[in-house]
Amino acid sequence: MSSSPAAASSSSNWVEPTKEAKPPKDADLKEAWAFLKVGVEHIMTRLHLGMSYSYYILLYTAIYDFCTQPGKPSMNAFSPTRGGASLQGADLYRSLHTWLSDHCKDLREESSKLSDLELLKFYARQWDRYTTGATYVNKLFNYLNKHWVRREKDEGRKEVYSVYTLALVAWKQNFFRYFTVTGGGMSRLTQAVLRQIEQQRNGEDIDSGLLKKVIDSYVSLGLDEADVQRQNLDVYKEFFQAPFLATTEQYYRAESSAFVSSNSVSDYMKKAEDRLQEEADRVNLYLHDDTRADLKAKCEAVLISEHNTLLWEEFQSLLDADRVDDLGRMYGLLSRIFGGLDPLREKFGEHVKRVGQAAVQKVMPAPGAVSETGKAETLDPKAYIEALLEVHTKYTEVVEGPFRAEMGFNKSLDQACRDFCNTNAACTTSTRSPELLASYCDQLLRKSNKDLDAESLEAALNQAMIIFKFIDDKDVFQKFYQKKLAQRLVGSLSASDDSESSMITKLKELSGFDYTNKLSRMFTDVNLSRDLAERFKEKERQQGISNDIDFQPLVLGTNFWPLAPQQTDFSIPREIQSTYDRFTSFHNEVHQGRKLTWLWHVSKNELRTTYLPQKYIFMTSSYQMAILTQFNENDSLTFRDILSGTKISDSILKPQLALLVKAKVLLQSGEDTYDLNLNFKSKKIRVQLNQAVRSEQKAEQKEVLAAVDEDRKFIYQATIVRLMKGRKTMQHQALMQEVTAQISSKFTPKIPEIKKAIDYLIDKEYLERSAESNNT
Repeated sequence: MSSSPAAASSSSNWVEPTKEAKPPKDADLKEAWAFLKVGVEHIMTRLHLGMSYSYYILLYTAIYDFCTQPGKPSMNAFSPTRGGASLQGADLYRSLHTWLSDHCKDLREESSKLSDLELLKFYARQWDRYTTGATYVNKLFNYLNKHWVRREKDEGRKEVYSVYTLALVAWKQNFFRYFTVTGGGMSRLTQAVLRQIEQQRNGEDIDSGLLKKVIDSYVSLGLDEADVQRQNLDVYKEFFQAPFLATTEQYYRAESSAFVSSNSVSDYMKKAEDRLQEEADRVNLYLHDDTRADLKAKCEAVLISEHNTLLWEEFQSLLDADRVDDLGRMYGLLSRIFGGLDPLREKFGEHVKRVGQAAVQKVMPAPGAVSETGKAETLDPKAYIEALLEVHTKYTEVVEGPFRAEMGFNKSLDQACRDFCNTNAACTTSTRSPELLASYCDQLLRKSNKDLDAESLEAALNQAMIIFKFIDDKDVFQKFYQKKLAQRLVGSLSASDDSESSMITKLKELSGFDYTNKLSRMFTDVNLSRDLAERFKEKERQQGISNDIDFQPLVLGTNFWPLAPQQTDFSIPREIQSTYDRFTSFHNEVHQGRKLTWLWHVSKNELRTTYLPQKYIFMTSSYQMAILTQFNENDSLTFRDILSGTKISDSILKPQLALLVKAKVLLQSGEDTYDLNLNFKSKKIRVQLNQAVRSEQKAEQKEVLAAVDEDRKFIYQATIVRLMKGRKTMQHQALMQEVTAQISSKFTPKIPEIKKAIDYLIDKEYLERSAESNNT
């Protein structure tokens, strides 16, 4: 038995029937319904006045009595041939249906003269009252629902519903559908709802709760005949969603067209953002969630797709002006539509490339510019790399900020950076950028770099690795870096071993073990060499040999160091001859069968003066040391004397003499006579004479690039052989493509060089052309 809808009311407007008014158990339909009708009408129309529990029980009992009394056969529309309780249930069901239908018709008449807001208020008020009453009436007729309705539905009667659903059907058929405008137009009720929504869009305040009640009724009236418990949105979509979307499209098309004609693109984007958010909020306020996707698509089509060209055209000016907020706004809008970001990604990449090339142009020395020393100015590697990094950093922030780290923009940024890092005003050749990067890293890692502490140095190396990722010819960087690392290690010029090791680790992470194998072995050699030098000194001490020379040898492996002896003879000065002989003998004892080759051109020396009042220390190359020791016995020597005493070739000796003359350690008298400057003075006690010779620097650069070319020949050949071992037979064009793809991560392969490598391997009979002309 169901509970009563409310407690008895004290209002004088309602007088409940007494127990005596209840019909007898065997009452006919007319008598029973007359009693029940009063209760149903009260619940459906005056429930706010209340109802006592006792009266509710009377009604419930009357329904039970009528449904369970033996009945006579009836020609009722429901189960006309059966007698018993089922027939009496059918009559009662029909009577309730009739009353609900008549009641809805009365509401229809009452609403016919109302329009817009008053109609909505009336409809919402009556809907609340009607559905609340129907809920209690449904409970009141619980016995009918459980027995007669269930039995009918089990037998396939789709037009039979539970009492609550029956009430909704009556509302839908006799009230809701009659709001449709004559001639098949839009529902008056829907029109009223849409006018309220338009007013809200125009900035007026409306009652969102009222709209929600009305629109929710559209959802509730969607009845699924197969399963009344399942939600059916047909009514909602037909009578509300379709016209709502159509009017939304019309409204925003008109508004956006008018707005863009008299406002800036920036203002329009703000407006579009606001409108899209308003519509999203509208779904949350009073629309069914099923509308969200269609409403979103409709608004994006009208507000964005129809104006995408305008936004695309504005993009460049926003980039030029660094208007980050507007860029983010544009991204947010265009990311909503298919293909909306494609033109932006392309323009962004081109823009970054132009900015990068312009940044390099700014740091290029002016044509013909000379430094304070009178030398032609050259591009500073630090200024060059920092210019590249500045551009990358700036636009990385744009990608991660306004563009929300979207993959497509990241790809555009990477490609643009790769382009301007390898093709710019400084890159007269493809090897220039990796060479400058190697020089920049060399500057960072030298002792002379006093600007950075350990933490800042590590951060700078991480930044350098960004540019490393973008350069194409990584093998060129490797060769130049290896050369400069050798100079730092041999000259003890590194800022710290930890920083050197960190740099190699970074390179290994990006390019693999093979890329850094030689660099790592160079460090191993230095450590082993230190041990060997200590063993030599220990032996000298054990033999009681005292030596005024502080000898610090570095014994390095030929296969791992980019060092080779220069093409010149060299006469070892007598001052170091005995030390030279003893160490050579010691090395031969420790490493039997290994050849020791002395690299005088990379050796460094410190000479103490004894001929001047002030004791200076001259820091020299071995060639300069050999020249100056010639003056231990003579204060003046001719060029031929020096040449004969040192055995150094003319091409090397002359530049070294020029450095000593420039430093005023030697004075040149005539064309070929050199005098020791007995009045030499310097503000510094330690005088650096070992300066780089420009011709040697150029030769070194050519040597490195020649080594790169030689290594590339082997890489081409090894790649081809490896591919052919796996494939056995390949089309010539396919082989070219595969080789290009595999080598591209190391450097930019050249088609003519690949062809030469194939021809070379064919000549050496590693490969052969098959009978089919295009196969290898």
